Amino acid sequence: MANHITATQLKKNRLTATLKLVQTSVRLPVEMARGKVQLKRIENQVHRQVTFCKRRAGLLKKAKELSVLCDAEIGVFIFSAHGKLYELATKGTMKGLIERYMNSGRGAQPEPAAVETQPDPDTKEEINMLKHEIEVLQKGLRYMFGARAEEMSLDELLVLEKHLEIWIYQIRSTKMDILLKEIQQLRNKEEILTAANQHLHDKVEENAEITNLATMITNFPQPLTIQNEIFQC
Repeated sequence: MANHITATQLKKNRLTATLKLVQTSVRLPVEMARGKVQLKRIENQVHRQVTFCKRRAGLLKKAKELSVLCDAEIGVFIFSAHGKLYELATKGTMKGLIERYMNSGRGAQPEPAAVETQPDPDTKEEINMLKHEIEVLQKGLRYMFGARAEEMSLDELLVLEKHLEIWIYQIRSTKMDILLKEIQQLRNKEEILTAANQHLHDKVEENAEITNLATMITNFPQPLTIQNEIFQC
């Protein structure tokens, strides 16, 4: 009959189920032991160096396999913690890969911070005016210091005169501030010296009074001594 199961088939099925059960019981602890690995810096220096060597070799091996399997050109740079360079170019040289990368457009693409923004018309006009004013002032300074070979127009002389007036006003204001500060310092010194002089004067008067009192006691009339003697008798 078709539904008839022989003893051999039954044994075979039981053996297969037992093998599956054993495989499951063997894999279960391994799978339970696996968890999310937390990536962080290895503190132990020896372990860190061993891990670096192993992973570096694995990375370079995977790069070679990918290049062979997929006919890809791969370049890898690795710098160790001590600054040692490890590189791999699967096809050609690393210099050729870098040139190809630069010519691809991404390497030559300017950074966003390096892109210069065009100023608006008002700012541009103000910049041009300041540049012209600086040129006039430099020319005027050269003219004042003896470079008379450069002729100055009337407008340029007026601009120079205006700036000279502003500079003179600023110089005089600064000079007045310095003089006022010095006068205030002298006044403070005067007050300190006056207070010190008054203190010394008071000390002198106090010493003079003490000296006069001692003199009066020393020069007291003699009968007082006689009366004292009579009083003692």
